[in-house]
Amino acid sequence: MQDPAATHVQLLSGLIEQVGAQRDERAFEQLFEHYAPLLRSYSLAREPGAHLVADELVQEVLVKVWNKAHLYDSAKANANTWIFTLARNCRIDYLRRNGRFAADIDADDLYAGLEDENSDPFEITQQRKAALQVQEGLRQLPNEQAQVLAKVYLEGKTQQEAALELNLPLGTVKSRVRLALQKLEILFRGRQP
Repeated sequence: MQDPAATHVQLLSGLIEQVGAQRDERAFEQLFEHYAPLLRSYSLAREPGAHLVADELVQEVLVKVWNKAHLYDSAKANANTWIFTLARNCRIDYLRRNGRFAADIDADDLYAGLEDENSDPFEITQQRKAALQVQEGLRQLPNEQAQVLAKVYLEGKTQQEAALELNLPLGTVKSRVRLALQKLEILFRGRQP
C-alpha cells in the first residue's frame, strides 16, 4: 500500500508535467485550486496582515508555474519543493523590487498632524502640553540618560536591545533608565501648580 501523501504529490507532479507538455488548462486549474491557498498562507506567515502582497505572490508564482512548467523535472524535486522554491524566489524578488523604494519615515512627522476625532480640544491641548514637557525634560537630562530613554521608550526597544546597540552592560542601561525617570518625575512635579 502506497502512502496517500506520496500519491498526492505524484498527482501534483503529473499535473505540472501536463501543463508543461500540453498547456492543459484543466490541469493548471487543479494546481491553482490546490496551491493558491497554500501560497497565500506561506506569504502571510512571513508578513502577517500583508494580504495584497500575499495575493500578488500567489498570482506571480502561478504565472511562473504556467510559463515554466515545461522546465519541471520530477526526478530532481517533487511538486511541493518546486513550487515553494518558486514562491521563495518570487518573494525575494518582490522584496528587492519594492524594498529599494522604502522611505526613511520619521514617526514624529507621520503622527504629528493626526488627532483623535473623539478627543475634545481640552484633551488635545493637554496632550500637546505633555509632549512638550517630555521633550523639554529629555533636553535637561544628561545625554547618556536621554539616549537610553529614547531607545527604550521612544524607539520601543527592550533594555537588552538598547544595551547591545549602545555597547553598554545591561545593568548600566537599567540604572540610567531608573535615574532618568526619577529626574523626569522631579522635573514634572516641580512644574505642577
